[in-house]
Amino acid sequence: MRIKRLKLTGFKSFVEPTELQIERGLTGIVGPNGCGKSNLLEAIRWVMGENSPKSMRGGGMEDVIFAGTAQRPQRDFAEVSLLAEHDSGENIPGVIANDDDEELEVVRRIERGAGSAYRANGRDVRAKDIALIFADAATGAHSPALVSQGRIGAIIAAKPQERRMMLEEAAGISGLHVRRKDAEQKLRAAETNLNRLATILADMDARAATLKKQARQAERYRKLSGEITQAEARLIFVRWKEAKAAAEAARAEADAAGAVVEQASIGQRELTALQQDAVRKLADDRAAAMAARDAASDLSNRLVQLTSERDRLI
Repeated sequence: MRIKRLKLTGFKSFVEPTELQIERGLTGIVGPNGCGKSNLLEAIRWVMGENSPKSMRGGGMEDVIFAGTAQRPQRDFAEVSLLAEHDSGENIPGVIANDDDEELEVVRRIERGAGSAYRANGRDVRAKDIALIFADAATGAHSPALVSQGRIGAIIAAKPQERRMMLEEAAGISGLHVRRKDAEQKLRAAETNLNRLATILADMDARAATLKKQARQAERYRKLSGEITQAEARLIFVRWKEAKAAAEAARAEADAAGAVVEQASIGQRELTALQQDAVRKLADDRAAAMAARDAASDLSNRLVQLTSERDRLI
């Protein structure tokens, strides 16, 4: 893998977008102290997956974002893009859709309060994928090829274990250790899942036994419910027959009572007619009696008058 281009935006002292082309051969960067030469090396390490703020000469990972000066405000994010050329035989897991593509662009972006994210050839990837890509290419954030200040002395004073790691990385087998570690983690996770599955299966067996018992109870309940429903239906039928017989008897009694009422109504109408005739006759008789009484009164008065006249004549 060969680095071809490095882009920085808001990373430490590189507040404005800066692009560094790395041509074939030897590329040298010179300048006075404090001009940002070390920041370029740290940007390469950072985009390769460095997660130690101490290694980035900061107290926190957000310290890589431009903090601002008296003349310029601070930035809210920092972004580093690294374009590299890789061999067709190198393994790029789950990043490049086209295996014939010979270039790999890795972008790391960090925002204040939101953490950092990685993209490889325009696709979102995990930090572990980025570390595995560079490990397969015998490089990475902790590669001995990235020599910073004091690194030479550290290599000379390195312990055998550290020298072994350097040799393995130079031999291109460090990616195998990363993959082995990842495989071991997956194996431990699988064992944990198997143990959890065994617990779940035991719990499911207990639940299955309980469900079988509940199923038998439900079957018995369904059978008893059917028998109860049938018995209730028979009882309702018997009560319906009794109610029907009682209704027919009541209807017959009502018909008989209706006939009696009809006869009584006819008699009542006849008596009413006779009563009306008697009332008319009584009225006529009363009128005749009143006329006779008036006539008798007139005759009595005439008799008294005639008697008085006779007595005067005598």
